[in-house]
Amino acid sequence: MKWGFILVTLYTGLLGLLLYVLADKEPHSGTHEEFIKPLSKQGIGSTIHCIAGDATGIIAAAVITATLGLPMWVDLIVEYVAGFSVGLFVFQALFMRSMMGGTYLENVRRSFVPEFISMNFMMAAMAPVMTLLMMSRDMRAMDPTQLVFWGVMSLGIIAGYALAYPSNVWMVAKSLKHGLMTERKPGTKFADQAPQPARNDKPAAPHAGHDMGAMASGGGDQPKPHDMAAVGKGAGKGGDAKGGGGGHEAMKSDATRPQVFALGMVSVVALAAGMIAPASSVTCGCRRATSAIRSCRRG
Repeated sequence: MKWGFILVTLYTGLLGLLLYVLADKEPHSGTHEEFIKPLSKQGIGSTIHCIAGDATGIIAAAVITATLGLPMWVDLIVEYVAGFSVGLFVFQALFMRSMMGGTYLENVRRSFVPEFISMNFMMAAMAPVMTLLMMSRDMRAMDPTQLVFWGVMSLGIIAGYALAYPSNVWMVAKSLKHGLMTERKPGTKFADQAPQPARNDKPAAPHAGHDMGAMASGGGDQPKPHDMAAVGKGAGKGGDAKGGGGGHEAMKSDATRPQVFALGMVSVVALAAGMIAPASSVTCGCRRATSAIRSCRRG
């Protein structure tokens, strides 16, 4: 997540910094667990992690395809494949492996559908921005050496984030994706800032719902799926000794297959509309411009 916020801030400027301050930067020492609990902030964390990986692949592909002078439709396809690949195989399956548990291939399988849905929504908004601004406004936007190119890419990433955010909130709520967490490694200043549990002089009732010892052993009330702060502190099944989040056992989704299928289909339709409609509009505009030029020459 640290690198995720850094990359998104690099790509989007002050907006990425604002998201970090509002969602992940604790206002006071020792309050991070409580600060990141709201589902809206968990969704921000999930979307940031997605955007950081996808945008990195998209930007790298855009630079290469623009340098080679490939057509815009080829550019968009290559960017989608590159963004999805970097997001799935690197930022999800690889970087999240220590938290998700299991093998790399198992993590690829678990992350495929959530990453597919999130990437579709992101590209559904990013593609029109790139197509319309690069092809119909200023041709300098097709040149990676021009500042306007990077401005268009930044606007596209911002639009992609906005459209991908609602689906990420839902997937975090349904435990299909991870949100923000709190990591307090022993021996660091963050471990010293860990909030102390409230003192209770009364003896705890047997099998109390908030008996942390029982929770650590799998008993008692488990934290809600999107309450990654509780999981990050080691509470609940799957918490690790570092406090860096639970393993994959803590992520048991309650989303039904029809729900996931329906959201996936909506993302596919959005992607198709975002990639096809703007391209057709630009093509028609270019044809009209060409016809006008020919008419002027004949006149």
